[in-house]
Amino acid sequence: MHLTGYVGLLFSLLAFLSLAGFAGVAAWNRRESALPFVEKGQLIAAGGVLFSTVILLIGLTSRDYSFKYVYDNVDNALSFVYTLTALWGGREGSLLFWEVIIAVSGMVFVATPGYKSLASNTKLFFWMFFLAVQGFFLFLLTSWSNPFIEIIPAPHDGRGLNPLLRNPGMIFHPPLLFLGFALYTIPACAALASSIAGETKSWVTVARNWNILSWIFLTAGIVLGGWWSYMELGWGGYWAWDPVENASLIPWFAGTAVLHTAVIEKRRNALQRTNVFLMSLTFLLCIFSTYLTRSGVIDSLHTFGESGVAQPLFWSMVSWMVLTLLVVFLSERLTHRTLSDFLSRQGMLVIAAWFLLALGMVVTLGTMWPVISQLWTTKSLGLDANFYNRVCLPFMSFLVLIFCFCPWLGWKGGIRDKRGFIGVSAVLVISFVAFYLSGMTNVVAALTAAASTAAIVSIVLLFVFNPALRRGRHNFGVYGVHLGLVLMALGIAFSGPYKVEQEFVLAKGESAVIDGYTVTFTDLVQDGDVGDIKLRATATLEVYDDGRLIGIMLPEKRIYKNYERQQYAEVGTIPGLGDELYSTLLGLTEDDKASFKVSVNPLVNWVWIGGTLMCVIAFLLLRRMPRPGEGR
Repeated sequence: MHLTGYVGLLFSLLAFLSLAGFAGVAAWNRRESALPFVEKGQLIAAGGVLFSTVILLIGLTSRDYSFKYVYDNVDNALSFVYTLTALWGGREGSLLFWEVIIAVSGMVFVATPGYKSLASNTKLFFWMFFLAVQGFFLFLLTSWSNPFIEIIPAPHDGRGLNPLLRNPGMIFHPPLLFLGFALYTIPACAALASSIAGETKSWVTVARNWNILSWIFLTAGIVLGGWWSYMELGWGGYWAWDPVENASLIPWFAGTAVLHTAVIEKRRNALQRTNVFLMSLTFLLCIFSTYLTRSGVIDSLHTFGESGVAQPLFWSMVSWMVLTLLVVFLSERLTHRTLSDFLSRQGMLVIAAWFLLALGMVVTLGTMWPVISQLWTTKSLGLDANFYNRVCLPFMSFLVLIFCFCPWLGWKGGIRDKRGFIGVSAVLVISFVAFYLSGMTNVVAALTAAASTAAIVSIVLLFVFNPALRRGRHNFGVYGVHLGLVLMALGIAFSGPYKVEQEFVLAKGESAVIDGYTVTFTDLVQDGDVGDIKLRATATLEVYDDGRLIGIMLPEKRIYKNYERQQYAEVGTIPGLGDELYSTLLGLTEDDKASFKVSVNPLVNWVWIGGTLMCVIAFLLLRRMPRPGEGR
């Protein structure tokens, strides 16, 4: 089994690299008759990857601890669901899962109308890039991250999955991120191939659905990751600017920027070089994310540790960037067209893209600062969350402001509808004054909240003043996604600066007051030997507002089998669209008291509501591509 799984990967590696070279030579010599061989070959090679993945899944579900990967990530007490999720719970498995998605996406893309509409030479260049990317991943999997290493003799039990990963959020969070990362391979390779081949068909149109799907899955993965952090880590927040969190956010900024600049290319046939560069950069930043999490270059909460992949990942990024620059600057078919004034809709889209890229640059520099600072000091210097909050929140506020006014501007300049422009301006000013006078004295937070309020009004007015918008599914998708974004911004503006948090030590029956709420410790139950849990303490906290019971929180402290040296927290919450009560059981004292951390998080659930809306409604943006020869 071990050797068979490894041989499957090795076969696919050799096949992908051979086919990539063959496709490149054929494309260079314009030998288009080679295309059917390449297309069928990639299907067979992808089958090798799927075959090896099935073997690893069999090893996981049968708890075959002769697989080192199974031993490291599964134990006898682990539930079946988390046993399956262990496929992406470790370094080797996650890389294999990523590669599987790329391989399957290639198998799907070849059957789509978008792919079939491309010229044969463009297809050959596409396969050259696409198969080389897969070859690189398999190179990592067959050398430094081999999931088929055998243990002799096989242990009777495994070490088990990290308890922090035993959360519903982790069932979906990693695969969604990997889906986002992997699917970006299609539009990135299509952009480079179209440019180098001089394709007449716009790759922006061909890869549009893939670009949107990648963004949806990446966004969903990031939002779910924030929710997991909030519910599982017990520190009371959802974004700690941990390097691994940042690693998923950086490509999101670039991917979101290219969604906006692609609109300009579609409507004005401009920014062609910019879009090719941004699309390729987005994919490169996905690789950068892997570099951050698996190279050991940055200490992080949930990195996968050093594995020897740092050097190949680093040089792959350098190679991809050089390739991208060569393609962008040497492609003759890419046109240059002057844009309209910045005070136009396309100007605002460009400014929004700049802001997004600037945010990505700030987060990248902040994340890499411990490495950069070693150039002039022997002690690496890290940046805390305050740095990111000070820099990034104003950027986010300006982005929401841009969205307030952008829809009311004409494509070539001027104000399209003065009623909406003036109305949104008035709402912005009035809401800012109202928020500030009501005690929201943090100017950036007040401006973000006011801009979010004005943006919501802006969306409503757009559909009221322009009935034609209500007839287009695409319009509901565009403005629904932005509505989700401003709801998230509103939640962040309140839940970040205005969270109230205190720690208490209470005996049974004692109460404490936080932000007007009375919290009473009424019970503590200790049990154990439940599934993979060795010992568990569950506290009961009753919460009263003006003497009225509004809910009960049940924070837990757990010790898992095979992880007995560390205690893990399960938080208790009372959800609400206004304030959310949040509690963590910190520990027990010898005199039967318990210590708690309790916080009141205003509007925090709008972060999840807005994030969910962004991901779900974005599916309305997908379009059916007409088949070649089929009228639109």
